Amino acid sequence: MSINMKWLKRLLVQIVLIAIFLLTFAPASSVLAEETSKKVEIDLTNQRLYAFEGGQKIYDFVISSGKPWWPTPVGTFKPWIKLLSSRMQGGSVEYGTYYDLPNVPFVIYFGNEEVPNTRGYGLHGTYWHNNFGYPMSHGCVNLRTEDMQKLYFWMDLTTPIRIFGQTPVV
Repeated sequence: MSINMKWLKRLLVQIVLIAIFLLTFAPASSVLAEETSKKVEIDLTNQRLYAFEGGQKIYDFVISSGKPWWPTPVGTFKPWIKLLSSRMQGGSVEYGTYYDLPNVPFVIYFGNEEVPNTRGYGLHGTYWHNNFGYPMSHGCVNLRTEDMQKLYFWMDLTTPIRIFGQTPVV
């Protein structure tokens, strides 16, 4: 074997070894990880919820967020519990804002460091109104029950929720 062939063979072996090392030990790109993950984005301004998986939008639902005086919080949140149904109570009898809603379907409560889980914000199905596209709640994100059912079974407790925009004043 000539000197040039020995040199070429060594070079090819080194290239193959480097390629094997990079494919085996190099960390996955954060872009790749982001493209394969799930995420939910809620646009308060347009009263829409978008769900993404693998960088592709898979759901686009109309919502009803919190009213201006009971706004839905903005920020990035983590779901902390999923319930097939939950009783929701709140507001004030004195001010005429009290509510008691049994069997609210497909509830996903969320929170973060600024908005603790105990505050009771959530995504859920809604049977008491059909006025979607307009703020209607005490801070939760209301969805049509059939839309929330799809989201409920698609989401898991690691799916981040980003809420942005401003509540429309109607």
